[in-house]
Amino acid sequence: MMFNQSLVRVRAGTRTDRGGNTVPDWGTATRITVTRVNIQPSVQQEAHDETRTSKITGWHVQSDEGTSPDIRADDRIEWDGMTLEVDGEVARWPDLFTDSVHHVEFKMKRATG
Repeated sequence: MMFNQSLVRVRAGTRTDRGGNTVPDWGTATRITVTRVNIQPSVQQEAHDETRTSKITGWHVQSDEGTSPDIRADDRIEWDGMTLEVDGEVARWPDLFTDSVHHVEFKMKRATG
């Protein structure tokens, strides 16, 4: 696999709402560039009803061996001119011979319609 792609991880800040709860604040989000990843298409679904057509497109992301990018399930990803959601949990694959992470894999998706 080639790991010559990059993406931007977007992580929400937090704020306190009127009820005193801590909630995500995308207006104060931080961004970091993540390099040494491979991004491949994984799913395309389309659903029709009488009012709209919805489309879900997904990609599989894998980091290079020996990397462990700081990505969480509640992050967003900016890539290829789109803002995407991390779809599910991020898998951190262990190295067989050490206590470190071998690589990271996750899915990201875009829903429209």
